[in-house]
Amino acid sequence: MLDKKQLKKEQIIECALELFASRGFYSTTIPDIAKSLKMSVGNMYNYFKSKDILASEIIKYISVYLGKKLREINEEDISTKEKTRKIVEMYFKTASVKPEMIDYFLRIYLSNREVFRDTCEGMLCVNEFVTEIMIYFEEGVRCGDLREQDFFSAFGLFMGYLGGMVFLKGEDILPKDLNEYVEDITYNIYKALSSQ
Repeated sequence: MLDKKQLKKEQIIECALELFASRGFYSTTIPDIAKSLKMSVGNMYNYFKSKDILASEIIKYISVYLGKKLREINEEDISTKEKTRKIVEMYFKTASVKPEMIDYFLRIYLSNREVFRDTCEGMLCVNEFVTEIMIYFEEGVRCGDLREQDFFSAFGLFMGYLGGMVFLKGEDILPKDLNEYVEDITYNIYKALSSQ
């Protein structure tokens, strides 16, 4: 029974994620999500008590998804530079294959912080993702590849490059496919963070 309920929760999360990313958080209602899933509004509330709680569960879902991908990269026995390339590649691939995830993060989570105030204080809802980025930095510093620096300035630099490129892709401004920028963005990030 628990597996069936968990599966239904994930279906709701994935449907809501697509609707929020395409229509916007405030333009999408619980009845819209229920209708898309062919379920009653009352039944929706059995899974999520409010739209704000659902919004928080979605960002946690994205963080777990991306955190797992990052953990796999962090566990590989490769150089920090190669890890940097694989992280950039993974993020850009996610933006291409599951654009709603990155759109949600950029356009809903970062732009509507008031929605997450009560349920996602600080980086609570993105801790899996942030923890793996922190591990990447710590290991890079420990082996001498990356310079010791404030985590948030390094994190901001890394995510600024990734988020900026995905934003430009979403606005249809980039003249080439996102994947064609992997090497340049990897070089720029690594150069900016490296100890050399």
